[in-house]
Amino acid sequence: MALWPMRRRVLCIGAAALVTALTASACGGGGSGSGSGGGTAGGVRLVNAGKLTTCTHLQYEPFQFNQGSKVVGFDVDVIDLVAKKLGVKQDVIDIDFAAIKSGAVLNAGRCDLAAAGMTINDERRKNIEFSVPYFDATQALLAKKGSGITSLGDVKARNLKLGAQASTTGLQYVTGKGYEPIEFADSAKELLGLETGQADVIVQDLPVVLTWLKKPEIRAKYEVVAGLDTGEHYGIGMKKGNTALSKVVDEVIEQARADGTYNAIYKKWFGAEPSRVAAS
Repeated sequence: MALWPMRRRVLCIGAAALVTALTASACGGGGSGSGSGGGTAGGVRLVNAGKLTTCTHLQYEPFQFNQGSKVVGFDVDVIDLVAKKLGVKQDVIDIDFAAIKSGAVLNAGRCDLAAAGMTINDERRKNIEFSVPYFDATQALLAKKGSGITSLGDVKARNLKLGAQASTTGLQYVTGKGYEPIEFADSAKELLGLETGQADVIVQDLPVVLTWLKKPEIRAKYEVVAGLDTGEHYGIGMKKGNTALSKVVDEVIEQARADGTYNAIYKKWFGAEPSRVAAS
């Protein structure tokens, strides 16, 4: 979702209630999960037997999104490598990002790990065990072609309406600079907000923006007007202290980078090698 989407302020009643419920479940459940009552694979304890259960937040193309009846995307393919290593299949659960970034769903035994385009930062490290970084992130500003916008400063100077995805590090970045953006629940709604004039310019992760611009109808009207290099990196989240799973995830990521599998997955979803996307 560079300090990417820190998916920050989804503190609506629904999200807060969800986090509370999950935390309460964690206090009483011992982390064994539900359904089949858990199991082990490759020496790793799983919340559901025979499955590697992943919590994510849809829609977040190209990292995780619905394609027909399936959830697909860059993150899904990366975690499939972990599942293969463990000899199980991946099962993806869609859940609010506020409950993911807080660690509540992991502590409650709802999932083994979280893969949701999630930026590694100190606040989240307090509640989540992160893998080694698996994605280098940066932010971009998207606006109508010919808008004349060339920087974040233009938004304030020209009194323009800025949009951002709720609970993201993109939101955190611009609010930290003194902006008060309109918040959208997910990336799809954020793009729609730009298209309908609710926002004049939006901030979003560069790879997400580049995916939007692959669509002729978007590319014809909109363009990246500025980049915001916030030095962010994505990580796979796990329950604090889950060193067995963390070790496997790190090994899989490092092996995939070494043998070319990572680059192949990257090119599949972004259309170019990692260095070329970062330089776009």
